[in-house]
Amino acid sequence: MNGVPFPRPAALGGVNGTSRSGGLRAIGGRRRAIRPVDGATFLEDRISDHLGGSARTLEGLQSHAPLLARWAQHLAVRLADGGRLLVAGNGGSAAEAQHLTAELVGRYDGERRPFSAIALHGDTSAVTAIGNDYGYEQVFARQVRAHARPGDIVLLLSTSGASQNLLCAAEAARECGAISWALTGPAPNPLESAVDEALTLEGPGCHVQESQLVAIHALCTCFDALIRATETPAGRDAPLGIDQPLVIDQPSVKGGRP
Repeated sequence: MNGVPFPRPAALGGVNGTSRSGGLRAIGGRRRAIRPVDGATFLEDRISDHLGGSARTLEGLQSHAPLLARWAQHLAVRLADGGRLLVAGNGGSAAEAQHLTAELVGRYDGERRPFSAIALHGDTSAVTAIGNDYGYEQVFARQVRAHARPGDIVLLLSTSGASQNLLCAAEAARECGAISWALTGPAPNPLESAVDEALTLEGPGCHVQESQLVAIHALCTCFDALIRATETPAGRDAPLGIDQPLVIDQPSVKGGRP
């Protein structure tokens, strides 16, 4: 703080940094007025509204349980066979993309071997170089073309479903013969139409993003259960209905790709 002691609350004119009139006062003596509220009721109502909206979007996620289960099966087979998961998103969706890859490269529920999963925004040198040379809409697509092989999985996260760089990544996945999935907000949207399969959720972006994290954890829960069931003797005895390695057909896809 450049040798200047931090002022005590009393120096600010009241207790805990408040002025005697109830508003906050800045350190430099400049007042910042804050409208009084009726106790905590106003804030509690806002919190209740937010939690209620989040619960409604999360309730809608329940209907996608069969899709998430199918995705977990494909993911377990592809990654156990040496395939790769590429994940991309912007902003908060980028954070969730990296959350998912960390669970797979690290661990989610108990000890197991690591699996190949890459969050495409994480290589800042590649992102900035590609953005500078080819435009921001290509920052994920060019990485997909570099890393994806036929049968790999590309998962794209977006609350709007309209991000141009994700649409380009979906097209790149198709060109590479990779399987493309998306987690998006309300349908219809461009991204859900551009990928092989999409899980779409109704609600404002903040609630969609909250539910997408729950979907990611559900996917990881199923993935780890399937890996245990197919790779450990103890797992094969678990009541999962799986007593031999999974064999899953290539999903039907859009755009005429076999």
